[in-house]
Amino acid sequence: MLAAWGALRRGRLPSVGAGIRSVQPRGRSRLAPHVVDLRSDTVTRPCAAMRSAMARAAVGDDDYGEDPTVNELQHLAAGTLGMEEALFVPTATMANLIAVMCHCQRRGAQVILGRDSHLHVYEHGGIAQVAGVHSQALPDLPDGTFDLELLELTVREAHGSRYHPRPELVCLENTHSSAGGRVLPLAYLQQVRGLADRYGLQVHMDGARLMNAAVAQNIEPARITQHCDSVSLCFSKGLGAPAGAVLAGRKDFVAEAWRMRKLLGGGMRQAGVLAAAALVGLEHMGVTLQRDHDNAWCFAEGVQELNSPLCSVNLTAVETNIVMVNISGGCISPAELCEHLQAVSEEELATTGHAVSVLLFPWSAHTVRAVWHCDISAHDTELAKKKLEFVARKCQEKPTLGLHPTPPSARGA
Repeated sequence: MLAAWGALRRGRLPSVGAGIRSVQPRGRSRLAPHVVDLRSDTVTRPCAAMRSAMARAAVGDDDYGEDPTVNELQHLAAGTLGMEEALFVPTATMANLIAVMCHCQRRGAQVILGRDSHLHVYEHGGIAQVAGVHSQALPDLPDGTFDLELLELTVREAHGSRYHPRPELVCLENTHSSAGGRVLPLAYLQQVRGLADRYGLQVHMDGARLMNAAVAQNIEPARITQHCDSVSLCFSKGLGAPAGAVLAGRKDFVAEAWRMRKLLGGGMRQAGVLAAAALVGLEHMGVTLQRDHDNAWCFAEGVQELNSPLCSVNLTAVETNIVMVNISGGCISPAELCEHLQAVSEEELATTGHAVSVLLFPWSAHTVRAVWHCDISAHDTELAKKKLEFVARKCQEKPTLGLHPTPPSARGA
């Protein structure tokens, strides 16, 4: 369990192959389990329409600005996000780093961000290592927002002292991954914008899952981004493309972003084959993301209906495609629960009629995360609910599974 927790803290997804056992009932041939992979929305495979578009894509040298498919994507993305221009980059992590580098051009400048934000925790401190920018991490509230009074106090103290690093940028994350895919309210964004204007700060939005926020609020993405100076958007999460992201903002900002992309080695030449898949993802995002949200909600309701002492869900926190399942009771850790959901057995096949391997992510000491995406159907969701019901029941019969309460020292705080 400690090894699994160590892998989690190092940011590794559990392996698909590890722990999956084929079922071989007496008198039957070996059955491969049906895998429902809910670890992340990054595990998707390009659909047939994407593969066809990639094969047919018109390409050129994007470093010269001559790839027509990349140019089409950048133009469409800029319009969708309500920005003057957009730049295609390999990853959203690079997009965020470039944004910080463009907004904070003095070494030692300060960016204010969330303590649990993706940019702060999961991007290897690139803004410090590469950009020489200092981070001021504020506590994230359960809904993914900042306490605005604390935000203003932090900015005001820095502006009032020559000993403090000078803040130049506020970074927001929408939807907020660590908060369980929570959507930042428009009124909150407006308040952050007003505060930033009062103190001369810029606002960047890590919008890796921005389209989930737009679909959840039933508004155009530009309604959200109007409160920001720049925004990143990932194509390889909910939109289902194999790679790529954009960084959007004013024309002069994107011109400087191009230079930073070149510095970081992000020019991809004939990148139209990737941009073509992203275009398909943008075209179908409304239907795809709404289905993901509906399936996530169905699963969350199913967890609550189990009424199990092992696991529960805060339904008010389920707003998009992410469900955080709370693990309680002390008899099993999140990592161990994930192992049991992943494994299959003859007893499961006999009891449920299915051999299903469900992959979840052990997110914290008391939480597992499930993320819906375009490769997960309503049927897959029902299978995942039934598998969790089966495992939860067996976990209450600890002698059957050979489970023992996890020592408190191993569970963490």
